[in-house]
Amino acid sequence: MPAFVHNLLSFGRLLRAAGFDVPVGSMLDLLDALTHVNPGSRDEVFHASRALLVRRHEQLALFEAVFDAFWRDHWNPFAGRETVNVRDERGPQARLTANVVIAGDAGDTEVDEEEPPSLPAIRTWSEAGGLAHKDFGEFSAEELARARVALDRLSWAPGARRTRRWVRGRGPRIDLRRAIGLSLRTGGDLLTLPTRTRRVVPRRLVLLCDVSGSMERYSRLLVHFAHGIGQQHRRLEVFFFSTLLTRVTRQLRVRRVGAAAAAVSDAVPDWSGGTRIGPALEQFHKRWSRRVLHGDPVVLLISDGWDRGDPDVLREQVARLQRSCHRLIWLNPLIGTEGYEPLTRGLQAALPFVDDFLPARTLTDFGELARHLDTLTARERPPRMQRHVHRPERQPRPVDARSPTALPGVGPTRRVPREGPA
Repeated sequence: MPAFVHNLLSFGRLLRAAGFDVPVGSMLDLLDALTHVNPGSRDEVFHASRALLVRRHEQLALFEAVFDAFWRDHWNPFAGRETVNVRDERGPQARLTANVVIAGDAGDTEVDEEEPPSLPAIRTWSEAGGLAHKDFGEFSAEELARARVALDRLSWAPGARRTRRWVRGRGPRIDLRRAIGLSLRTGGDLLTLPTRTRRVVPRRLVLLCDVSGSMERYSRLLVHFAHGIGQQHRRLEVFFFSTLLTRVTRQLRVRRVGAAAAAVSDAVPDWSGGTRIGPALEQFHKRWSRRVLHGDPVVLLISDGWDRGDPDVLREQVARLQRSCHRLIWLNPLIGTEGYEPLTRGLQAALPFVDDFLPARTLTDFGELARHLDTLTARERPPRMQRHVHRPERQPRPVDARSPTALPGVGPTRRVPREGPA
């Protein structure tokens, strides 16, 4: 078996993550073809791979970008060398930054000092460690393809919730129906009583993504981020907003990310427009909240906070959104940039009603977000800041002085008509 088989399989996984349809038969044909060409020649490997793996003309540019990202100038993945990404069970952040490089000689090994040598190794191509702290807005097309693969490896699990339905299991309630059935079948001899417990289901996740003009540098990655979560987490609802709100859950269910991105672009009419977060959330509450906010979901609001609307409207809608969900997390790609402070009027009005205000600017930030979502199961729902509504004091009813039953300090009494003729 050739030495580059593992890296060839990793290249196929990278293409699938980029939206290509790569069947197993095509990879076997490519494996056979690479044995008849010079694996050290980039052009020969590139043309052989493109001829066997690319099926449509519009995929050529993306394939070239993915291939260039995989084939580094100082590193030939098909010349007997392998890149090994260490899977660390301590969390997604460690999986993004831990890398081990193995050369052709088994004795020439360079290991990251922070990682123990006994960890299991998985042969996957990854250079995310060099991009872990780079701003998404500065990514090139090649770096975006690598970041997309790194995001697909993260596990998005916003916890679970107990429903009102009771099922079989060890619980506090006795299952009377099963107990009676067992009693009839055994003649009344029951050693233990069957019990019931609450059914546990995965918690729903709702994404509200800002695709206005100020978020243009990050909008393309938001599509890949939402698509990657949708492939793992089926209980997902996604909405994009600028001046209007558009539900794109159905468009993101397409398996290929390229087709999903094109469908989302066609569905959102105000892409890269103005920013009116308050009216967009108001539209969400009027049309979609009863449908997608049942069951205490986790809501991710992704925006830079540059709102052109009324801050009072934004405060009212964010407060209502917080009261309707299990946890409201605002992700801001500007957190961490030099000199940034949330001083806009909209953010100042909305932040008191946000449970977590986290950065979303680098791969490290998204790794920390995945770890944060994993810990939500053990946490209780945080207390909500209920808006105080001023109610005027109740005034006593006026007394009609003309009433014959009116007495000082006593309200009017009800007259009861007499029966029969007067």
